[in-house]
Parts: sequence; C-alpha cells; structure tokens
Amino acid sequence: MDAFPAFFPLSGKTVAVAGVGAGAEAKARLFEGSPAKVRRLEGQAALMPESYAGAILAFVASEDAAFAEAAASAARAAGVPVNAVDRPALCDFTTPALIDRGEVVAAIGTGGASPMLATLLRHDIEARVPEGAGQVAALFASMQDEVRAALPEPHRRRAFLRAALGGPVAEAAMRGDKALAQRLLREALARDEPGAGRVQFIDARGPADLLTLRAARALAAADVLVCDEAAHADVLALARRDAERSGPQSADHLGQLTAQGLRVARLVTGTGWRSEQAALEAAGIETDVLPIAG
Repeated sequence: MDAFPAFFPLSGKTVAVAGVGAGAEAKARLFEGSPAKVRRLEGQAALMPESYAGAILAFVASEDAAFAEAAASAARAAGVPVNAVDRPALCDFTTPALIDRGEVVAAIGTGGASPMLATLLRHDIEARVPEGAGQVAALFASMQDEVRAALPEPHRRRAFLRAALGGPVAEAAMRGDKALAQRLLREALARDEPGAGRVQFIDARGPADLLTLRAARALAAADVLVCDEAAHADVLALARRDAERSGPQSADHLGQLTAQGLRVARLVTGTGWRSEQAALEAAGIETDVLPIAG
C-alpha cells in the first residue's frame, strides 16, 4: 500500500478551494450535498495563510503555476493539507474517484498515477452499490447503541448484523421506510439467540483470485483464522484484520471455539484436512468445504 486512505468527517467543517476555472469548480462540486462549508478563494486572498484558517482540507486549481505554488504554500503554512490539481509535486494528498451513497462512501485511488483507471474502476463498482445503501447505513448508525447493548459480544453482534443486512430490515431501509426497518430490527434483537459456530475449510494455497466468492465472503466474516503454515499471503489479506489468528489446532479446540458461537476459517494447503473435518463432524460440529481440490 503506497498511500493510506482516510475519511474526514465533514459535519461542521470547512473546505477551502483556491483558484478559478473548471478544475476549481470540479473540486467544489465534490462537496455538494455534504454538510461541509466550501470557502472559495481567488486572487490575492488565495495566497494568504490566514485565508485557510479553520479549514480541514485545501484544493488548489489554476493554470498559473506560480499562483498554484504560492496558494499551496499558503495553505500548508496554515497547517492545512493540500491537493493541487494536476500538480502532484505540490500535493499532500490525492483525490480518489468517489462513489457517494450518503452514509456509504467508497473511494478508489491510484496515488495520482492513473486517474482514468480510478474512474473506470469507480464505474464498475458503482453499479454494484445500490442507491439505498446509505439509508441502510444510516439506520444501523441510529441504532448502534441499542444493538451494542443487546449484543455485547462482538462475534454475536457481527452474526446478527450479517443476517439483518441480508433480510427484510435492510430491504425496508432501502425503500426509505425507516420506521418499519427500526421495528423489524428491534423485533429481531428481541428474539436473537446465540447460534452455533461452524468451521469452514478454505483452500489457502492461493493466489486469492482462485477463491470462490463464497470462500472470500467466509474469510471476511470469520472470527478466527486457523492457518496452515504455507497459507498464501494474498488469501490471508482477505480476512478481517482483527480476526484472531493461529496455527493448526486440535479438533477439540476447534469445537470449543464453535461452542462459543465463533466462525472459524480453517485455511488449509494440504490434504490432511479431510480427517480433521471427519473428526469435527463426528463430534457434531458443523463444517463447510468452500471448495477444496485434492
């Protein structure tokens, strides 16, 4: 990872846009519909550090190289990170291609190396993110405290939210019926019972693009990774960073994990997993094979 992506909260914040022309207008349009205040700066005002006071970000757009350099220096002197359109040497950060669904925002960046590639990828991903995704996120944000109070254990909370995101709660939120979505979510919380965990065997020989979609989703949802030593790094990278990780464990230990309701991703690279799976099933522990050759 050559650049670290980060999201800046915009509520009550100010963003400065210095310069005139199409580039400056495009940067200002990025914040249309957001809660941020856009401060437009032109001429001499754009060259004074005090003009940027209180801003969290500054964008500079100008055909005049001297103006762009002076404006970027003024913003930086005020302690504000700068993006200068088409001038990477003046940039503290680059602007990604954005998919804006309100509460849900996705960003694709290439570190400024290929904005066109980022745009093409954005169009591909945008088609997969439904318009109502932001309303679903807003619903869960509004009820976050209730869900945490009802389900303090992280793994139970994750399992509950996974189910809710794929059912009638999310469907109601997508339609904009927030009252119904809240009622359905509270009803689901009231009847929630901790389910049994399971062990999912995943071929980890890599590379990651050989995994099925179901296997990739299982990795992303796993609470615990139990990995053979030769598990491919690209496969491991698909798992949650906060998932507990260990080397091979006994069937008894895996059973103890599932008894706690945990989802275990068993990442295997050889053929010995078959006897391991048989021992788990003999003990009444649910397993999946997603899928594995050999």
